[in-house]
Amino acid sequence: MSEGEPLIEARRLVKRFGDFVAVDGIDVAVRAGEVFGFLGPNGAGKSSAMRMIGCISPPSGGSLRILGLDPVADGPAIRARLGVCPQRDSLDDDLTVIENLTVYARYFGLPRKIVRQRAAELLEFVRLSERALDRVEPLSGGMKRRLTIARALVNEPDIVLLDEPTTGLDPQARHLVWERLFRLKQRGVTQVITTHYMDEAEQLCDRLVVMDHGRIVAEGAPRDLIERFSTREVVELRFGDSPLESVIAKLDGVGQRLERLPDRILVYAEDGDTAAAEVQRRRLVPTSVLVRRSSLEDVFLHLTGRTLVD
Repeated sequence: MSEGEPLIEARRLVKRFGDFVAVDGIDVAVRAGEVFGFLGPNGAGKSSAMRMIGCISPPSGGSLRILGLDPVADGPAIRARLGVCPQRDSLDDDLTVIENLTVYARYFGLPRKIVRQRAAELLEFVRLSERALDRVEPLSGGMKRRLTIARALVNEPDIVLLDEPTTGLDPQARHLVWERLFRLKQRGVTQVITTHYMDEAEQLCDRLVVMDHGRIVAEGAPRDLIERFSTREVVELRFGDSPLESVIAKLDGVGQRLERLPDRILVYAEDGDTAAAEVQRRRLVPTSVLVRRSSLEDVFLHLTGRTLVD
């Protein structure tokens, strides 16, 4: 492939399962060294797109080039240059931590000496050196996730695919995984991440697409998307058991935009404190008031009318 050419380029990419369209004509370009994200709720088409990029599932339409190659004709050659961290860990519980790396590395035909050296380096990288000789089964979920990431790096891939890398992890384990992925980013490793966690996308991604019902509804850097589609701050108002329909009419003109969710009202404003003071001036008495900065979830709510966790 020529210098400057995207490592991944999709044009009007489609994936169908019978009559169901999981990916509906998306355009994507991923450049070398960037962390690119697919953000959206479950069922948005993120994993289907990832499986096509990983040469596991053939496209139903459109064009897709990975590392300058055709994933249908050149699948094995592409897969040899990919690192894959699947949504569910597929480690071998009967092997030790280091054996999970060394056995997997043999699939790539790497010499034993290089495999042993690389496995030791990767365990150090994911902070599992002290557990090298332990079996996998008793490891915590966060440790297993870090080991899966280490395994994805054993062939020194050109692209690492991470499908929902922190789903099911507690906050501390999530932050440990984020820290390791940030270290990869510092090394210039190209990463493609799917996630439904907006904070994860903001933390890790240089650029992302927001997906809904198989389509891309927005694309850009996280902060650019927030500035483009939301206000600087958001005021979250809760009113206990009071019907929100009776309250929202009284909030007309407070802030730039209102969104009513099942349990709260969101007031979008450049200055959240000023908007909150206006709520009090109108003699409304919420049970709680939270002023926060806008997030990617607010972007998604604005674009689709629903939250990422719907």
